[in-house]
Amino acid sequence: MFKNPFSFKGRIRRLEFGLSVIIGTAGLLVAGGLASAESLNTASVVILLIYFPSLYFLIAQGAKRCHDRGVNGAWQIIPFYFWIMLFGESDPGSNEYGPNPKGIEYHDDWDPFANEEKEQQGS
Repeated sequence: MFKNPFSFKGRIRRLEFGLSVIIGTAGLLVAGGLASAESLNTASVVILLIYFPSLYFLIAQGAKRCHDRGVNGAWQIIPFYFWIMLFGESDPGSNEYGPNPKGIEYHDDWDPFANEEKEQQGS
């Protein structure tokens, strides 16, 4: 979990995304609280050291969760899409962004002839 948290490549599960939201939001709140309580010079340092990395972390993790759902990372700016990212299922199997982080592969159960061929090849 949390391999390359600042990278925009790959896919992450719902649990990692949920934890990322909690950690990133805490970082943003701490940075905002410190920036408002301190002088202007200290606030600019706090913003550079805490706020921007926390924001970048949230955007990167959101993009990876979008990738897990099979869409581009830009979809995270759609209003209320956050809830779909948080509670929605991921794409089964691999997609253009990488393998499924749960290890679930896609299999086709609707085609009885394909299943018969697989059984015959396995025998």
